[in-house]
Order: sequence, then C-alpha cells, then structure tokens
Amino acid sequence: MKPHIFVVQPIMPEAVAALQEIGTVEVFESERVIDRPALVHGLSRADYVFSLGDTTIDDELLASAPKLKGIAAMAMGLTGVVDVEAATRRKIAVSKIPHYIAKTTCDLTMALILGLAWRLVEADRFTRAGRFHQEQSMTFLAHSLPGKTAGLVGLGKIGVELAKRLRAFELDVIYTKRERLPEADEAALGVTWVPELDEVLKASDYVVIAANYNPSTHLLIGEREFRLMKPTAFFVNTGRGRIVDEPALLKALREKWIAGAGLDVYWNEPPVSEPAPPPELFTMDNVILTPHIGSATHESRQMMSLRNAENIAAMARGERPPDIVNPEVYD
Repeated sequence: MKPHIFVVQPIMPEAVAALQEIGTVEVFESERVIDRPALVHGLSRADYVFSLGDTTIDDELLASAPKLKGIAAMAMGLTGVVDVEAATRRKIAVSKIPHYIAKTTCDLTMALILGLAWRLVEADRFTRAGRFHQEQSMTFLAHSLPGKTAGLVGLGKIGVELAKRLRAFELDVIYTKRERLPEADEAALGVTWVPELDEVLKASDYVVIAANYNPSTHLLIGEREFRLMKPTAFFVNTGRGRIVDEPALLKALREKWIAGAGLDVYWNEPPVSEPAPPPELFTMDNVILTPHIGSATHESRQMMSLRNAENIAAMARGERPPDIVNPEVYD
C-alpha cells in the first residue's frame, strides 16, 4: 500500500504532485494554522507528515500518531516546531529545509524601507481620497534615500543581501553583531562595523532588525533603545517579533520618538499563539504592516515545498533524507 502523507496546510501544487507520485496525499485545506484537534486527527492516520514552521508537533501529538515514520518540516529551524528528541525516541525521522529565503526576505525589507521613505501607503490613501491636485505642492513630501544611514542589527545571510541593495540605493550602511566580519568582506559589501548597539541606534535613519531570535536577542529593543533613535528615524523588523518590546514600540510611535515603522513580524505569532498585531497599529498612517511574508514568493515557496517533498520521498524509500536532523534513527 502507498504511504499516507498528511499535509498540514495548502502548499504549492508542484509539491502536491510530487508527493502524489509516492503516496496518498491528504491536505488540510485552510488558510489558518491547523488547530490541535485537526492535527491529532491527521497525524493519527499518517505515515509521513509535511509540516510547516508555524505548526508545533510535540511529544503528546507524537503519542497520538502510531503509524508515523517521518516528519518533514518546511522550516529552517525546529526550535518550538518539532520535538526532535521525542521523535528520535520513537524512531521517527525528522528533516528541515535549507535557508532559501535570504533574498526574498531582504527584498521585502527593502520594500518596507522604500515604502516608508516614499510614504507609499499614505500616498495611496491620499490619492484615493481625491486629494491629489498638483505635483509640486508642499502637501505631500517624502524622503530621499541617498546619503541616509541604515543601521543593521545583525548581519547574517539576509543582512548581507540587504546591504547590497541598500548600497545600490546609495545609503551608508553600518552594522553591529557579536562577531565582526573580516575587513575584506566589509570592504566588498561597503559596510562599517559599529561595536555598540546604542551607537547604531543613535546614528541611523533606518534601523533594521536582521538578527536571529534567540535568548540573547529576546527583547533586545525596548523603550530605552527607541529613545536613543532619531525622531526622524524609521524602524523596520522582518526578523522576529519577540526581539522587540511591542508595547514600547507602540509608545515610541504614539509619542513620536521615531518617525514610523515597517513590520512583518509581531509578538503574537504561531507557534506561540494566534497572530494578532495590536489593533492600535491599524490606526497609524506612519506604519506599514505585512503578514509575515518574507518567504512568500511563488519562486521561494516552490523551492521550499519541493525540497520538503524530496525529504519525504527519501524517507518513503527508506533512505536518509538530504536534510535529516536525527540521522541516528537510521542506525
């Protein structure tokens, strides 16, 4: 009999087709994150599960999945996503995917920076309201990018790609991180290392969170840090919501300590909780909000889902998948 493959949310059709070549595929059809009862029901019948980074699979859920042989998570990190230790005890193979989204995430980040500089959301509303009369009035002014300073908090794969784009728009780019890049790499990227976060915050016209979320970056940016920023500066976060003290951000925007913000991530997000950006943000014209879409291009999602399907195909053949995280289950 063909293995039963349970997919926790709709995925790219190319990946569904690839899975159908190796098994019977059941897709949970919902635009929302699958709820726990539905996940229990799906896992109870599955030989393999195609999971997403927003779906938590813990030991209790694994106990309800007697047939389960493998979990392929379409995620680059599994902390809070899959209980790998529990899966390994049960001889369940677990895989993740490589980091495919550096360029797409930095493109979104650049779009937020441009949108803030040019007040694009405000400009759209302004025009739709019938307020446009002539192009040289002082009614609606934006901000030029050349000569401004972008400060990157962190400089990993996404930050490196972002630095290239920022330099193309003639911004000066400074960054801070625990381990400085080699000077030759800094010169090639055209970036300058600043050892202290405080100095980056004080100097930047655009402060961009490009750091990973971990215990050292939890609540890294709070009221003190927002007060260090220029009142003309914009804050952009496409990293993780819990790097930022969200009430402090709201206060900074409300009291105009900073000029505005571009946000793709929020404090309340799965797998922690249901997505819920603070409603106060919806009323602010100087804020651009996107629904955590750093990987949401046709091209990136196709690449991610096909790689995840490839991991399941290898599991079904009894082989170690290319992105296995607990190879000991095959020993």
